[in-house]
Amino acid sequence: MTANNTLLGIASGIVAGAFWGLVFLAPKLAADFPPLQLAAGRYLAYGLVAVVLIAPSWRRLNGALGWREWRALAWLSFIGNILYYVLLAQAVRLGGVAMTAFVIGLLPLAVTLVGSRERHAPALRALLPSLACSAAGLVCISWQSLGASGWGTLTGLSCAGGALVSWTTYAVSNSRWLARLDHVSAQDWSLLTGSITGLEAIVLAVPAFYGDTLVHAGADWARFAGLIGAMALFCSVLGNGLWNIASRALPLALTGQMIVFETIFASLYGYLWEGRRPTPLEGLALTLLIAGVVMCARAHREDAAVPTEVEARA
Repeated sequence: MTANNTLLGIASGIVAGAFWGLVFLAPKLAADFPPLQLAAGRYLAYGLVAVVLIAPSWRRLNGALGWREWRALAWLSFIGNILYYVLLAQAVRLGGVAMTAFVIGLLPLAVTLVGSRERHAPALRALLPSLACSAAGLVCISWQSLGASGWGTLTGLSCAGGALVSWTTYAVSNSRWLARLDHVSAQDWSLLTGSITGLEAIVLAVPAFYGDTLVHAGADWARFAGLIGAMALFCSVLGNGLWNIASRALPLALTGQMIVFETIFASLYGYLWEGRRPTPLEGLALTLLIAGVVMCARAHREDAAVPTEVEARA
């Protein structure tokens, strides 16, 4: 893990988190549209944009991938995009943003714990300070909101838990596939995932829009189209592409900590939306979350330096 790769991976993870944080506002901006329609619309748009961008490289990529890779793309597209977002949007609707952000905020801990078992990863005890900071920050950032709004319905909490499991599985599997496919760029893999997601979204669109009894004005549909288009471009095409760069450049345990920035930016967007500054407790939470990332990066740097020192002495 070189210093340049680490900086590139961290920067990519931060910007990806900035884009992904916008996702938490979408169910509120289009509260009159069901989560299934939001998911279908977003991923149809994602697939359309991805197909256009991947078209010049299609023949080369098609020849470079076998059946196993296409099957993996189909699985990753489903669990990391469609299933995850349907569960997330339903959790926001039934349980509220605070509860959903809290549960989804466990993603960095879950992925980092899985990554700590990878070969050449730092020992778990070296990662514990980072995990403790992230956990403390997560509790602080959610304490007031959860105290005010509660945990919502059991169904909402279950949807949030399902989204957590779905995306943890995606993050781990996607990172491992990127490590195997060094002949496919991170951006190409993201666009291929988007293309397959678009195909799956066609199937999703049938139950989402067929027989819809809700009546929407033309302005509502224009707002919906603008929202799903923006999510497709910024959250999916750009956000997922940057995430793949981070996944390829960083060890899995450190990649997991990058997901913290989704929670950080989602919170910052929420404060802007509400027109207020973070409370002291929320400010402490953001500080702890960032400190967790710094500690995790330092643990990886120190772990990487040990073999170098041993080799120098030999």
